[in-house]
Amino acid sequence: MRALGLREKSVLALFGTFLLVMLLAGLAGWQAVESIRSHLGTAFTGNFTLLNRERILAPVSRELALSLRLAGSQAIRQWFLDGNNVQKKDSAFEEAEGFRADFTDKSYFLISALSNNYYFNDPKSPVSSAPRYQLKVGDPNDAWFFSTMKGDKRFNVNVDPDVKLGVTKVWFNVMVTDGDRKLGLAGSGLDLSVFLRDFIATTERGVTPMIVNADGAIQAHPDSKRIAFNSGTKEANIYQSLFGLLDGPGDAAAARQALASSAAAPGSAKMFSARIQGKEQIVAVSYIPELKWYVLTAVDLNKVEVIGDGFLLKVAIAAAALLALAALGFVYAVNRMILTPLMTLKQSAQKMAAGDYAIALPAPRDDEIGELGAAFGAMVDKVRRNTEELEEAVRERTAELVLANKEMGAANKKISDSISYASLIQRTILPDRQLSMALGDKHFVLWRPRDVVGGDFYVYREVEGGCLLGVVDCAGHGVPGAFMTLLARAAIDQAIDEVGVNDPAGILQRTDQAVRAMLQANEDQRDLATNMDAGFVYLDFVARRATFAGAKIALYWCDQDEVGTIRGSRRAIGDRRPGEFQNETTGLDGARTFYMTTDGFLDQAGGTRGYGFGNARFADMLRQHAKRPLAEQSAAFESTLAAYQGPHPQRDDITIISFRFG
Repeated sequence: MRALGLREKSVLALFGTFLLVMLLAGLAGWQAVESIRSHLGTAFTGNFTLLNRERILAPVSRELALSLRLAGSQAIRQWFLDGNNVQKKDSAFEEAEGFRADFTDKSYFLISALSNNYYFNDPKSPVSSAPRYQLKVGDPNDAWFFSTMKGDKRFNVNVDPDVKLGVTKVWFNVMVTDGDRKLGLAGSGLDLSVFLRDFIATTERGVTPMIVNADGAIQAHPDSKRIAFNSGTKEANIYQSLFGLLDGPGDAAAARQALASSAAAPGSAKMFSARIQGKEQIVAVSYIPELKWYVLTAVDLNKVEVIGDGFLLKVAIAAAALLALAALGFVYAVNRMILTPLMTLKQSAQKMAAGDYAIALPAPRDDEIGELGAAFGAMVDKVRRNTEELEEAVRERTAELVLANKEMGAANKKISDSISYASLIQRTILPDRQLSMALGDKHFVLWRPRDVVGGDFYVYREVEGGCLLGVVDCAGHGVPGAFMTLLARAAIDQAIDEVGVNDPAGILQRTDQAVRAMLQANEDQRDLATNMDAGFVYLDFVARRATFAGAKIALYWCDQDEVGTIRGSRRAIGDRRPGEFQNETTGLDGARTFYMTTDGFLDQAGGTRGYGFGNARFADMLRQHAKRPLAEQSAAFESTLAAYQGPHPQRDDITIISFRFG
């Protein structure tokens, strides 16, 4: 057998070295993939937890805020203090029914600590002011109530099955007080199955979301057996506690440390590793101070698909293909010692043309190829430096744009939240409760602002033997219109106090004077659109007469066959020229239904050509629906307008107030 030559031995040695390097590179690559998987898994866990926190916080905080407002109701407090007063009881339930439409489950409960009566209304049964049952001190199912009343917390959020009602909910229990005296509880609940479906259920493999309280008692978990019902008033067993899930030594201490850290920094996600039910998992914790809840996510990195298996397979195939090509290239390069440097330079030039400057150059040599390689290397270094400087400038600019975008997003959220809160404030000046108590089913109001807040509002003032009704359309809509309603309301209230409710023309005249006085006092406001349309009607129940005056708003009446109109002045309040407002009187005929509307309804674009709804269609609509009960007319008007409007956007704020005294 012929001995191997020096060249053949060198080729074999180099090939063996190449294979060893490739093997080590493969191991390093695999470790890099695992490191990336761990890093991405940790990031996924934290982001998933923060996302879940935000998904839970908004709706639950909304339910808690509504429950706090319900418990703070003056009507409910007065009834609890005088439980045998039927009138106060009716007022309390009327107030509670007003809140029910806003609760997600359309339900509420009231509990008097003086009688221990439990009142509950939901959509499953007719509205009732009779107690569902009476809580008893010795009944273990009622122990939660007596424990809550002994505590000093204003509210607690509790998961508990009500055996007597046959429901399991996330309950919002809020204390009703009179000074330091505890009168009872009020609140609402979210159906537990819906809550788990919306906020806890997940299709992600290897991901277990949950919610615990400050003691570690589980409030929500994909496995309902793990939930510590009524943990707000009693201690949960270890099986229904976060610490009952932890198997590893030191896991409980790590969990407590993470809970404490997240409570100190609400809105952040704190991480710790733990063995849960025999499996190593990463756990993220985020605290919700408003609810005193901790949102947790446990992720099993061996199950969760952070990096898809298909992607890893493609990478492995690509790596194997590159390894085979490199081996062939290596053998070929060894057999072609002269061409190897030239091929390297050629490939380097191609990489540089494609934008890749991490290139390999031939080893230095004392010949023409060596000089060519050195010159090429100097050129690559210069181009690389210039490119890196340009890329750094692009990265800095990109970072600035990303930061600016985040700041704009945060500002937009603050503005949106502020406008939503402003809507609640604006609704407080609307006399819905007074109208319902005074006129009941003898009236309806259709109030639909174009935006979250608007420039329309309506007025009600009651006196002995009569009342004043009015609608006002301030210039603008949205936030500017809403600000104008505050100015207009103040001017109108002052005018009513000075003139009296039985002189609508005088109210308009005095309001116009107040607005003009404000504009003359401030030169900067003269060019602002501060005019407003308004219409007021005084109803004299004794004389059965209606006295009306309007500023660009008319009073319509309809007896199904005929539509009549008492037109207001052609000039608005605050117009460039003062208007002349006159009182006109008509009888309160029992067959007539009266209407006042702002121009938002009449001017709404619709139809095939986008024309306004108009007075003619409005009159036809009145004839069609005037004899219907007023409770049905509001919905009928809305459906008529929606059918005409079609895809056209709402153009202006819309307000209609109607009354009939048959």
